[in-house]
Amino acid sequence: MPNDLSPTARALRALEILQARPGTTAGELAERLDVTERAARRYVAILREAGIPVQSARGPHGGYRLGRGTRLPPVHFTQPEALGLVMAVLGGPSAAADDLTCSALDKVVNALPESVGRQAALLREYAAAAPDPYAARPDPAVTGDLVDAVATRRRVWVTYRSEAGNEWEAAVDPWSIVVRYGRWYLLCHSHRADAVRTYRVDRVRAVRPTGQGFEPPETLDPVAVLEENLGLGWQYPTHVVFDAPVADVAPWIQPPMGRLEPWRSGCALRGTTRNPAMYAQEWLARLPFAFRVEGGQELRTAVAALAARLTAAVAEPAMSKSPMPPHGDAIDGDNRRDVPSRRIR
Repeated sequence: MPNDLSPTARALRALEILQARPGTTAGELAERLDVTERAARRYVAILREAGIPVQSARGPHGGYRLGRGTRLPPVHFTQPEALGLVMAVLGGPSAAADDLTCSALDKVVNALPESVGRQAALLREYAAAAPDPYAARPDPAVTGDLVDAVATRRRVWVTYRSEAGNEWEAAVDPWSIVVRYGRWYLLCHSHRADAVRTYRVDRVRAVRPTGQGFEPPETLDPVAVLEENLGLGWQYPTHVVFDAPVADVAPWIQPPMGRLEPWRSGCALRGTTRNPAMYAQEWLARLPFAFRVEGGQELRTAVAALAARLTAAVAEPAMSKSPMPPHGDAIDGDNRRDVPSRRIR
């Protein structure tokens, strides 16, 4: 934090911290404000003098927190925060086409004070975002229903439409919402499949409560579980063997490709895919290791087709047969007797 902020600005920043993180200790507040603990307590005193009820408690679960029912002033942005907000929105996968997001961003920028919002407004006006043809933005209402079910631990019915257009319903225990590379996923236990599943939120058509609760797994790591399950449960099996050790191959393997394990003198990649051609062309073809496809006839066919196409691309073209010119008209080598000389100007 800049050292030239006034006591009032630091007090307002302290208020934002306490609002976002109830139970913040004096030491934590001092670290966030980049001041001493004594100074942090002084800023808390300034807030209390302004009529804002800041409560404190001792003990391992103590710290500062705002009193219940506290009405706070409007949100204050610093200039770096305002710029960061605009950059985050413009850098999103669907920023160029999402009217809802653009409208909200315009309102935030227009509400900023001149001293803070000038650069953010210029960035908003002169920075352009190219549309992402692969962007898939979920319905905000559907996303909100799913987030509410995750937070309250309530089982729901989801109506889902697959990429092929097939629509079905399933009762799910929604564990978490995970955003990965611009895609929104619902990580859940599907009672339809009786297994862990990852569903694209943009393909969820409707959410209905069931009135039943659930308990998510203890010590759940949503991102890790999502990564582990992205390559499982698809239609076509895959089994690819490498002669290289796991340590060499692992950095090149994305979780949706499957699970990499030691295998004989090298390692093996086992998983499933819904698109063998994509698996061969976009994933396997970029690996800098020799490999053998030992499982999944569909994947073997896709790799063979790719290999044939690439081989044809570098094959020598068939030489066309044309009659040899008469001996007197030969122009190869030094035999240029019958070729009129031309001076290059």
